[in-house]
Amino acid sequence: VPSARGANDAAWRRLKDHVAQQVLPASGGRVVWQHDGGLLVDFAEARSAVHAAFAIQRACSNGNAGLGLDRPILPRIGLQMGEALTDQTDLYGSGASVATRLTAIAGPGGIVASSTVRDGLTSVLDADIEDLGECYLHEMNQPVRAYRLEPPGTRQPIEPGDVVDELRPTIAVIPFAEHGQGHEPLGEILAEDVIAALSRSAELNVVSRLSTTAFRGRGASLGELSAHLKADYVLCGAYRVAAGSLILAAELAETKSGRVAWAKDFKGSVAGIVEGKSELIDRLVGEAGSAIMERELERTRSQSLQSLQSLQTCTLLIGAIALMHRLSPSDFNRARDMLLAVAQRVPRHAIPLAWLAKWHVLRVWQNWSDDAAADTRLALDFGKRALDNDSHCSLALAIDGFAHTNLLKSLDVGQARYALALQVNPNDSLAWLLSGMLHAFKGEGKQAVKATRHALRLSPLDLHHYFYDSLAASAELSAGRFERAIELARRSLRANRMHASTWRALAIAQWHLGRHDEAHATVGELMKIEPMLTVSNWLERSPSSEYPVGKLCAEALRNAGVPA
Repeated sequence: VPSARGANDAAWRRLKDHVAQQVLPASGGRVVWQHDGGLLVDFAEARSAVHAAFAIQRACSNGNAGLGLDRPILPRIGLQMGEALTDQTDLYGSGASVATRLTAIAGPGGIVASSTVRDGLTSVLDADIEDLGECYLHEMNQPVRAYRLEPPGTRQPIEPGDVVDELRPTIAVIPFAEHGQGHEPLGEILAEDVIAALSRSAELNVVSRLSTTAFRGRGASLGELSAHLKADYVLCGAYRVAAGSLILAAELAETKSGRVAWAKDFKGSVAGIVEGKSELIDRLVGEAGSAIMERELERTRSQSLQSLQSLQTCTLLIGAIALMHRLSPSDFNRARDMLLAVAQRVPRHAIPLAWLAKWHVLRVWQNWSDDAAADTRLALDFGKRALDNDSHCSLALAIDGFAHTNLLKSLDVGQARYALALQVNPNDSLAWLLSGMLHAFKGEGKQAVKATRHALRLSPLDLHHYFYDSLAASAELSAGRFERAIELARRSLRANRMHASTWRALAIAQWHLGRHDEAHATVGELMKIEPMLTVSNWLERSPSSEYPVGKLCAEALRNAGVPA
């Protein structure tokens, strides 16, 4: 209800004409009632009403340019959700009544809304909102909670204090829209499932669903999303439903460059999505996550070691992790330099130190170390430093357990570390995976399979998914499930042929199934990667060597052609 009491008649008529011809068509409003002192305007939803109020406010404050006025008009605007009934002489209904009375406390040129209107707004995006508390209005017995509204961005935001450069890229998932319509509940369900799956990844920060839902239907630009959500990537899209099937066109974009990093169409059943059993979600999350990691790695490829300082810390870390797990010697060594650069930037952070510990473990296990004892000391030292920085970092706990298990054969220490990691974070997929491998070393096949299968479910991103498949293959091996072990090993090798442990697991499974020729061929590939391998030096470093399962594996390797 804009009121312009005190303005001359000509100015008031010009304002009413401007509202009717310019403001309302743009915001979907309609004039319900008017007289010389005010207007009652109706809108379908609160956000449109607020945007119209700001448009009226702007026109009035810039009267010469917008309305041709000698001096600005200062309307008072009140906003309330409710019904408005009219006849030729008056207006009725609680909504109209409250809106009219709110103009009294708005002040010249001000906008005041009730709590029902405020509940339909997103602070910062729709308006800067100030709570006026419980206000008593004329001729009303009960107070009304009222809020003063100003255009968004009117007040200078308070930025957070000094923070450590974030080590993980941030992704925002905007609710998916239905083709030709608005955002339906199915789009919200899709987005929520995707957010839940992405949130299980240790490699990504994921903006909460409540924050991203605020952008539903706004058509916000990538720049606006980046500014408000502080996201590096935005995942959005549109879907259509036909005969019980859902076709989703998804798109992943970088907020800073505006570049589309990845786009793909997916098809699945509506029933599966509603019931939470859709493979579409897994494929979408896996491919979008891989695209992010590949994009972050691309940035590191284009930089020399001398120019690493120009990269974001999260880009540098993601690139290092990806290079480390490719297991080619040159990439592997570059990864260490990059991890050291990250550790220098954030010396009090546990994450880069934990990854450095894993780098040294992998170096020993790939048989690339010139001094296994020195790499063992460094792995343990980096693990200790990581835990000194953050004793409740589940990644650091898991990798320290990995070092104790695989390098010192201290399975009791490893088991305690994994248990603590899972106590801190029950969804830490790496801790589940390594815990399963520890059971496999001891020949506890049932527990090994259970833990590694859970790890695979918790790890939708395939940044180094081959590592998960490889250890899961060893778990199945310990349970005597040789066919399943071969499936997982082959899937792992399709992603990375350089992981020696996978070839060993494959050869052992093939030998136990009587596929001796295949086992001999597999050992031939294994020896190309690990030419110095012998059964004795494998037993010397394997935590399974003291258990029956280790002896059976050693015998299978020897029979398949690994030198004694």
